[in-house]
Amino acid sequence: MILLGLALSALIAALAYRRRSLSASGVAGAILVGTLIFGFGGWVWGLTLVAFFIYGSALSKYKEAQKSAVAEEKFDKGSRRDFGQALANGGFGAVLAVLHFLFPAEPAFFAAFVGTMATVNADTWATEIGVLSRRPPRLITTGRVVPPGTSGGVTLVGTLATLLGGLLIGLTVWLFVGVQELWRSGAADLVGRFWILPAAVAGGLGGSLFDSLLGATVQTMYVNAETGKETEKKVSRSGVKNRFSRGLPFMDNDMVNFISSAFGAAVAALVASSLK
Repeated sequence: MILLGLALSALIAALAYRRRSLSASGVAGAILVGTLIFGFGGWVWGLTLVAFFIYGSALSKYKEAQKSAVAEEKFDKGSRRDFGQALANGGFGAVLAVLHFLFPAEPAFFAAFVGTMATVNADTWATEIGVLSRRPPRLITTGRVVPPGTSGGVTLVGTLATLLGGLLIGLTVWLFVGVQELWRSGAADLVGRFWILPAAVAGGLGGSLFDSLLGATVQTMYVNAETGKETEKKVSRSGVKNRFSRGLPFMDNDMVNFISSAFGAAVAALVASSLK
């Protein structure tokens, strides 16, 4: 299964690179994460990762020109995912896949995987759609109005997108599990697996809001040397080093995403345990 996971991950990563959804380092990260999740988790886990990548890649192209100005000024990285982003989005899921393989009788790992994938998908939707909000975001900690793209800023549109992103992963996993059960035994207990949906929505929402909280409090931020505005970028467009403004030096956006995905996993596991 590991070799099959490696082959499938390499194929998907190569296609994504051709479509400019992954950078060269992102290909390596996607292959590593995909191999672990496919190889140790199985088909449902692996296909869920693929679905997340398809959803995110398609959404990043939606009104891309309109979002590019904000991304250029505020975000440290563009729409092409690199190695760090691949690990940030799928790294905790890979850890859970290995744990699931080692302890197959423990259902919490699968529920946690649903939560971590719901979180990264919900956060992607919140960013890609929230930045298009006609109303400016407000900082999650104080309610103060902040410029679009500010870390820790939330909007009603972005929050609704978060809910939809989490629900979409829940529906995806729910259907994949049903197909797998139908293939193996000829019958699918979709009612018995209904817990996947609320676990995904709760995990996605909780993880995404926690991401915003970290962004507003401990994420590393800089002041652009050219514009004087806050940014995630260490270096300005002209190559001048930006001034450190706030946060923890090691807490970049990738680290925030990874920690948030773990938080969303915990939320989903708790919700699942209360519903089963």
